[in-house]
Amino acid sequence: MSTAVCTSSPSVSLPARPATVPAATRRGAWQIDPGQAISLKASSNSIMRIRQGRVWVTLDANRAHASEDIVLAPGESLRVAAGERLVMEPWDGYGATYTWDVA
Repeated sequence: MSTAVCTSSPSVSLPARPATVPAATRRGAWQIDPGQAISLKASSNSIMRIRQGRVWVTLDANRAHASEDIVLAPGESLRVAAGERLVMEPWDGYGATYTWDVA
């Protein structure tokens, strides 16, 4: 059996945390930049909650309903069924922050 020991010396420096990771991601939320649109597909029944900003959401059409556009503001949420797909983008030029949790 072998054992590994990790040591560090003052001359070794660790890289800084990448600047490309938005602060919102580190807090358990995701951020959409102004002008960005994203497509999300739920692998299980989920709830999307808007934390900051407003978003324009388009749900794909299915047997239960036609394609639908919804605008959500901070504190509002949307239930997304397993297999359902949506496209989302910020409503205005300020971007938005959202969470995505299992329902």
